[in-house]
Amino acid sequence: MELFFEGQVLWSQIDANQHLRHSAYADFAAQARINMLESVGLSYNKLAGEHIGPVIFREELRYLREVRLGDFIKVNCELMNTRPDGSRWSIRHELVRGDGIIAAIIICEGSWIDTEKRKLAYLTPEMREMFLKSPKSIDFGQVPLSTKAE
Repeated sequence: MELFFEGQVLWSQIDANQHLRHSAYADFAAQARINMLESVGLSYNKLAGEHIGPVIFREELRYLREVRLGDFIKVNCELMNTRPDGSRWSIRHELVRGDGIIAAIIICEGSWIDTEKRKLAYLTPEMREMFLKSPKSIDFGQVPLSTKAE
């Protein structure tokens, strides 16, 4: 998997049990996804210019090891599946501690939303080609999309 985010765990991301709070994992994954989109040319400004943004239908997080204050983490992500038109997709993320141990696996399923109409949308043909250049998993296309929302 390609690296799309790295940083240090901050005090504000720690919970009462003295480890990374649950929502911070999702925040790290979201930033990695945005960085991945940026890497293929789908910058925030480009998406916003077309009034399109990613929307998540489902997020599954498997906690494997603790992450603590001051730990350095890296987040990798890759496309697991997508419809040919890019309208629905699944992305896998791994949150890896500085010692190389995978601390969490996050899988998101989503689509695109028209940020003005507040309805599901399609990427332009140019943007779809960019999106389809995203790094793909070894099992790409073998993991079914479970999203039923239309």
